[in-house]
Amino acid sequence: MDLVKAMEAAAQGMKAQGTRMKVISENMANAETTGKTAADNPYQRQIVTFKNVLNRQTGNQDVDVDKIVRDKAPFIMKYDPSHPAADAKGYVKMPNVNPMLEMMDMREAQRSYEANLGVIEMARSMLLHTVDLLRS
Repeated sequence: MDLVKAMEAAAQGMKAQGTRMKVISENMANAETTGKTAADNPYQRQIVTFKNVLNRQTGNQDVDVDKIVRDKAPFIMKYDPSHPAADAKGYVKMPNVNPMLEMMDMREAQRSYEANLGVIEMARSMLLHTVDLLRS
């Protein structure tokens, strides 16, 4: 694999991880978003899935976002009879977002993003050194 192809694959990985970080941020922002009434469902956590895609220009197998799906985990029931969305027993359906899990996912996405950035920086450096060698 030549260096330009490596840079393109890493850039595609950065794009996919950027999408993942946006979805995680949305999950965190809506961690306390409930329905307006007892019949309404609260915010439902979203998950990014990835797939391999053949890049016909380079021949690389790139990573891309496959889809963004809703997490099927059950909602959390919280006792708060004063809440407008409380049911007859006083329980409110809360989003199925676990902030600790979201922070771990965000950290993993950040590290993957940084690793891809490191690949681009290294490939760029190697290309510049090659050009310098060819000049002399």
